[in-house]
Amino acid sequence: MILKSVTETDGLSIAQFMQTCLLDIDHGYYRTQKVFGARGDFVTAPEISQMFGEIVGLWLAQCWIAQERPTPFTLLELGPGRGTLMADIFRATAKVAGFHEAMQIVLVEASEQLRSLQKKSLPSAEVSWIEKISQLPEQPVFFVANEFFDALPVHQFQRQNDKWFERQIISQKGELSIGICPHASDLTQLQRRIADTSDGDIVEINLMAQKMAKALSKHIETFSGSGLIVDYGDWVSLGDTIQAVKDQKQVDIFAAPGKSDLTAHVDFAALVTDIACKHSRLVPQGLFLERLGITQRANTLAAYLKGEALQMHIAAHRRLTHPDQMGSLFKVISLYPTYSPTPAGFDYAA
Repeated sequence: MILKSVTETDGLSIAQFMQTCLLDIDHGYYRTQKVFGARGDFVTAPEISQMFGEIVGLWLAQCWIAQERPTPFTLLELGPGRGTLMADIFRATAKVAGFHEAMQIVLVEASEQLRSLQKKSLPSAEVSWIEKISQLPEQPVFFVANEFFDALPVHQFQRQNDKWFERQIISQKGELSIGICPHASDLTQLQRRIADTSDGDIVEINLMAQKMAKALSKHIETFSGSGLIVDYGDWVSLGDTIQAVKDQKQVDIFAAPGKSDLTAHVDFAALVTDIACKHSRLVPQGLFLERLGITQRANTLAAYLKGEALQMHIAAHRRLTHPDQMGSLFKVISLYPTYSPTPAGFDYAA
């Protein structure tokens, strides 16, 4: 049992529960399960269509050009999965003069299983792996984090009057359930949420994500660069958003610990609060991709397709951009230096 140490009186925080279920060395989800692709538990945007990676790659190249083509620079992806997105970025930027010669690909990945898959996806590229932002080379970084921050563990707090109490995982008669810590939390940032919450409300705080965003922003402000964070969530966290997915279906979070994926919505406001560099406005994924020309690219590719392949292509474009699908659920935000202009896709008044 992956959580055999949980008891009624000695519980785990939600964050500890997520961390254990996802990354336990012997039983963690990312270390033992088939995660990505049509036969995995979920399908990410790069797995849906090559167009997503092409758009992201050309956006990164455009940012590099706008910052006067720094050489060398780090091309970074956080949580690269099977390497599909970086492979599409690599292909899409091949004809951007000087880009490949200047780049050094770095992937943030802890899983040895996934590192081996990423290596297979990028057979002609020189790649290095790190586990911490502090391990980045001291040079400009252009990065993408697609569905990365939603997998980082969140703490949950419930408001009682004007105090906040952390929600925990406890065991009652051998069954896992949610309990409440008897002592109020002294986490300073919770006091900011008194103004926009009511008694009984739940908020989620992702301390690990905030730490990583601050580290990235400091690096960008110091050495230049820019990046994209693409994820599902909203500007401000409210409510219990943790969900478990197994075999591409939502299941109870206690149904299969270590064998189902666990994620939580990203609180983008918390992610960019007190960071060192600038951040863009938050934009729906569909709108961002449309601004960068995904429909024109889709039409170009469609001219070479017919029958079932064409229908799948049309469905993929719709899934990435339509408000009823990923177009509104997923959001995009950019980090960039205070001394640089707003990147493409975000430089609109509304």
